[in-house]
Amino acid sequence: MRRIIVIACLAALAACSSKDKDPDKPAKLVDVHETLRVERVWGDDVGGAKVPLRLGLALTVDGDRVYAAGRKGDVAAFQLASGHQIWRTKTKAPLGGATAVGADLVVVGSSDGDVIALEAASGKVRWRVLVNGEILSAPAIGPRAVVVRTADGKLRGLALADGKELWQQEQAVPRLSLRGVARPTIAGDMAICGFDNGKVVAVNSIDGTIAWETPVAPPRGRTELERLVDIDSAVRVSGEDVFVVGFQGKVAMLALDTGQVWWSHDASSYRSLGIDDDNVYMASADGEITALTRRTGAQVWQQKVLLNRGLSGPAVSDDAVVVADYQGYVHWLDKTTGALAARVSTGKFRISNAPVVAGNLVLVINDRGRINAFRVTPLPGHAKHAAPPAPAPAPATAPPAAVPAPPAAKPAEPAAPQAPPGNDTATGQ
Repeated sequence: MRRIIVIACLAALAACSSKDKDPDKPAKLVDVHETLRVERVWGDDVGGAKVPLRLGLALTVDGDRVYAAGRKGDVAAFQLASGHQIWRTKTKAPLGGATAVGADLVVVGSSDGDVIALEAASGKVRWRVLVNGEILSAPAIGPRAVVVRTADGKLRGLALADGKELWQQEQAVPRLSLRGVARPTIAGDMAICGFDNGKVVAVNSIDGTIAWETPVAPPRGRTELERLVDIDSAVRVSGEDVFVVGFQGKVAMLALDTGQVWWSHDASSYRSLGIDDDNVYMASADGEITALTRRTGAQVWQQKVLLNRGLSGPAVSDDAVVVADYQGYVHWLDKTTGALAARVSTGKFRISNAPVVAGNLVLVINDRGRINAFRVTPLPGHAKHAAPPAPAPAPATAPPAAVPAPPAAKPAEPAAPQAPPGNDTATGQ
């Protein structure tokens, strides 16, 4: 059945009955004791929607280039260091998922089901195909296929050469779900993706056969609202470990080869995770930022100063965790303690997609398609690491070093249901 937007905000259903307090009111910004210097380096624009939409129009850094796409159909490549535009292509499609980079291609998807592959060097359209289903997250590019997730619960593999469909897998979509879908993640020959039913599924990206599927957080509760367990963000793969988080569900580490759950803890988030060699970083649905150890998931620190500010997923640099919010602010938190280290404003428009870290640069794109690049350096007396050299980053998808997996741990009991921020919507079937 065709999915429709539920206009009522879910947050209102969980509001406190008190007339004097609104527990979901965004936290006011507090003063920051700055330990980082943040300088704006360049900015540009690829166009966006005037109405607030949760779209997967994230930036991608590959080598010395940044690739971006806007809601109105523009796809562009910029030089990372200077912001100089290398090329721009007008696809005239209402883009909802972008940008995947690999195999000399840049691939984007539209709300109408268009999948468009452009040459990474020139921006020339190599192929364009139509699939049945709304695309709200960026595709992924595997060894022989472009992998696309659509809002109807299907995962498709398309041929790199011409976009011909090679295979298809499907998971059931609950009657009520958040508006948004997880981006597939490529790990070797596997494509791994979370679904609205709380499962993570790994398929062979060449032929589409299922390698494993794991229910990270089975639905619980009497109402459809209580049973929301969407996994709306991309899983993160590092070495032999897979990290995932779901809404009203769990944050967990799985084994890459089997999908076995090594550890899991109650959590609620619809944003991507950040990881480094030691920790996993999570922005919860209500704006708590938490650092967990990779090996066991034990809490290292938690920061509540940005509650209910509609945070993006976190990005991780040498010294900081970076998030952005619904008013266009970008926040840097000390990676060791969680204390605020710096803040800048990019304007008044929301930043839904996670920042991207490339060397000593941090890049963000707001929901109107405005791109800003910032150079970040420690202030004198606060340096923890040697300053990084001039930007010459590896691709944004490059994983950190592997960490050995621990023995399996018994999952914690489920958390009480939480509601997402009021400016996000749910979809019903």
